[in-house]
Amino acid sequence: MHRLATLAPLCLVATCLAIACTAAHAEDWPQWRGVNRDGVVHDTELLTTLPEGPLPHTWSQPVGSGYSGPTVAGGRVYLTDQVRENVERVLCFDAATGTPLWQHEYDAVYTIGYRAGPRASVTIHDGRAFAVGAMGHFHCFDAADGAVHWQRDLAADYNAAMPIWGITASPLVYGDLVIQVAAGQGGACVVALDLATGTERWRALDEPAGYSAPVLIQQGGQDVLVCWTGASISGLEPSTGKVFWSVPMASRNMPIGVATPVIQDDLLFVSSFYDGSMLIRFSKDTPTAEQVWYRVGRDEKNTDALHCMISTPMLKGDHIYGVDSYGELRCLDLKTGDRVWEDLTAVPRNRWATIHIIRDGTREIMLNDSGDLIFATLAPDGFHEQSRAHLIDPTRVQLGRGDGVVWAHPAIANGFIFARSDEELICSPLRSP
Repeated sequence: MHRLATLAPLCLVATCLAIACTAAHAEDWPQWRGVNRDGVVHDTELLTTLPEGPLPHTWSQPVGSGYSGPTVAGGRVYLTDQVRENVERVLCFDAATGTPLWQHEYDAVYTIGYRAGPRASVTIHDGRAFAVGAMGHFHCFDAADGAVHWQRDLAADYNAAMPIWGITASPLVYGDLVIQVAAGQGGACVVALDLATGTERWRALDEPAGYSAPVLIQQGGQDVLVCWTGASISGLEPSTGKVFWSVPMASRNMPIGVATPVIQDDLLFVSSFYDGSMLIRFSKDTPTAEQVWYRVGRDEKNTDALHCMISTPMLKGDHIYGVDSYGELRCLDLKTGDRVWEDLTAVPRNRWATIHIIRDGTREIMLNDSGDLIFATLAPDGFHEQSRAHLIDPTRVQLGRGDGVVWAHPAIANGFIFARSDEELICSPLRSP
């Protein structure tokens, strides 16, 4: 007993030192899909092979339900959840130990479908935390202690035509603005708020809101904000909201554009559950863009090219990799959208089956909706799995299917992976001791 009591604090100190030291070799994950919203991790010292059996947890903390993935910055982990019906929370934990540091709780009466909690990841920038809930409750916190700098009710302020699944896009900080999909009417599908005060600086697009998070591209030596709504993919001037270009993508059923637009060179790709895939080429010299090809199948089961649901696809060389409507991992020819191969082993076949894919050098780190972590390489000649380990148990609150699902995107920061279910937030090492 005495020896165990002595070892426990030593192990805790070693864990804290390990997390602190890895910061010199890796990076934080301060917003949706990482530093650049591109699902890429830069860490040359991650494990090359996963251990047999379940991946050990450095720590675990109980949380409520929610679809939002964790974000990691400045030695802290941020998450949103639903602690009880119609009550959302923003949570902050110590990244090394999992110790709760602060939380903010507020009423959020859900009038949307799939009421299992908030969707959008918290964005951390310059000592502030920006969080938006499923019904559009938008808060700016002090990232260290949780003090509220300002708050907005986007649904009320903009008379929102709320998408059936609510607000899902994470806040995007640009200069002294924070840009947010608000689903507002009167040309306020997307709004920009003053970073310091929360007051409106601009509004744009008189279109139904989608679920996809905005991203930035470069055109003509300037930043262009790409927003995928329920009606189009549009390029905006991020400082003013001026629309530079718009490529229509109408929905045949209901807009389900959840995946984030992905970019490679001058190409931009989107994929939707009902409405298939579109490749867009944007000019590097002027803020213009045009459709290259569009492929859509007969229905959600008889798909053409790729019909993504929650999984964001990936462009890699001359090919596209992504997960189709029932979990079919596919490779497409980038130039045409023609299918090169399909694999059914990465995730069990189910409607809306999901794999989150993170690029790590030439390989991929994949978390499927069964909670399995996979090290693999996606290549034109097939899916090459190197190792697999169970990371986190699925839960049934988000979807009562079998054992449930793991639908939240993980974060990889400073040598550790952070993942959540409807019951717990976990941290596991991805570097050798």
